[in-house]
Amino acid sequence: MKNKNLDYYLSLPYKLSIIPDLEEGGYAAEYPELPGCITCGKKIEEVIAFAEDAKKSWLTVALDNGDDIPEPESLKKYSGQFKLRIPKSLHRLLVLHAKEQGVSMNQYCATILAKHA
Repeated sequence: MKNKNLDYYLSLPYKLSIIPDLEEGGYAAEYPELPGCITCGKKIEEVIAFAEDAKKSWLTVALDNGDDIPEPESLKKYSGQFKLRIPKSLHRLLVLHAKEQGVSMNQYCATILAKHA
């Protein structure tokens, strides 16, 4: 397991969101996965540099305080499986519809979820 120090967290691919400030000009930048890590700047290059500095400061304070630091959403792994409890009547309908389509119930449910995700 890696030592989760400042260098570790700085190396992670946190999402950076940059939005033009239409009222005052310039740009606002934030790391959505690091709550409250926000800055602004007049030029895009400036706001990027300020954002990196804000991230470093945010992480430093969090480490010093012993706070939990979220890791980027992009690093999370998903199994592709979950358990879902449904009424018996709905289970029956899903099985019947899957049979009508000539597919497994898993495939039928995955198709329905994909259409509505």
